[in-house]
Amino acid sequence: METIPQNGPTADPETPRSAASRILIVDDDPGIRDVVSEFLGRHGYAVDTASDARTMEQVLARGPVDLIVLDVMLPGEDGLAICRRLSAQDGPAIIMLSAMGEETDRIVGLELGADDYLPKPCNPRELLARIRAVLRRRQEPRSSDDGMGAACEFAGWRLDLVRRELRSPQSVVVNLSSGEFSLLRAFVERPQRVLTRDQLLDLARGRDSDAYDRAIDVQISRLRRKLDDGGGGELIRTIRSEGYMFTAKVIRTP
Repeated sequence: METIPQNGPTADPETPRSAASRILIVDDDPGIRDVVSEFLGRHGYAVDTASDARTMEQVLARGPVDLIVLDVMLPGEDGLAICRRLSAQDGPAIIMLSAMGEETDRIVGLELGADDYLPKPCNPRELLARIRAVLRRRQEPRSSDDGMGAACEFAGWRLDLVRRELRSPQSVVVNLSSGEFSLLRAFVERPQRVLTRDQLLDLARGRDSDAYDRAIDVQISRLRRKLDDGGGGELIRTIRSEGYMFTAKVIRTP
């Protein structure tokens, strides 16, 4: 983790203290916990720390957390197992940190439900930008220029944009990570149109997210699996050399 310039507390207009999001840092390195928590605290966030899964659960029991910054290499239950478990429970947003910065490791983290992934050591300012982007996607419903309703239906599915809830044709709730929800919303707002990877990165992950094309491919692969109800229909089609298209007709409802 890089050294942070010590210029004293700074006002951060993007994170008003009256509505501070609660961040949990889970890392077995006390130096990293101290540096990151101090930095995020100076930018208006309420920060808790934990050194392992057991301590993390104690913090979560005290009240809801908006986002977890989660190290992969932890004693006991590792970060990947924690990520898989919390994502299955529709838990907080997760940004994973790992000294193993290979693309394969990033893909595994995204596959398990992480909203973003950073290699260690990382610049705290970059981490701050990623936190802002993830929380913005999860906390702030985006307005639509074309009269998007509160929910939409396609091929028997129903996506509630307020509750952030996806129901299958069999009325089963399908859990979506923050990134998956944002990507699916980008598709249903623009059905039967080819969207390039750059457009999807901008629409679903935010302009200040240093995402890469492969991350979109991973998210789409996960969405395809979740949208596969056995009917054989292809809802997200790959358009060679161009991007992706959401093929279903979308009906917008109040």
